[in-house]
Amino acid sequence: MVMIDANTARSGTKIMLDGELYNVVEKSHHKPGKGGAFVRFKLKGVVTGKVIDHTVRAGSKLEEADVTVETMQYLYMDGESYIFMNLSTYEQIKIDAELIGFASNFLKEATEVEVTLHEGQPVGVQLPQKMVLEVVDTIENPAKGNTATNVTKDATLETGLVIQVPLFVKMGDKVKILTEDGSYLERV
Repeated sequence: MVMIDANTARSGTKIMLDGELYNVVEKSHHKPGKGGAFVRFKLKGVVTGKVIDHTVRAGSKLEEADVTVETMQYLYMDGESYIFMNLSTYEQIKIDAELIGFASNFLKEATEVEVTLHEGQPVGVQLPQKMVLEVVDTIENPAKGNTATNVTKDATLETGLVIQVPLFVKMGDKVKILTEDGSYLERV
């Protein structure tokens, strides 16, 4: 068990609190006029996703979580699980669809992701921030003369995700999308 000083914890630090794994989202140090200084954290549960506030005295010790981040490649889906291969050891692991969540809309064969492991068990999957996917279905000839700005149409990507794209995007085009929310960025 590694203990760290609350003052040295930064955004992105993984800590254990009441047996749960949390990621430090925000940290602020406060020195009131009276009394001792304290550190206020905003923490996000890595497994649960819930966000909590946690306050400790400055100089307090926190339990740093034993996590590793491995680059893995998506291979295929097996029932309710996704199979990934560790690129350094070539070991294959199963990750439940529930843990993958919204990211499953962007997974295609050979996609490389960062998998966070806690005590050897996967607890999080991080996609690249932007991905390029092919449009496999869209309306080819939308209403002519509709040239107003920000006019969009539905497009189905190779992973099955349906997003809004500009009218000039057609079947077979490759588009860059933001994996955080699935929004269209540009045609590639």
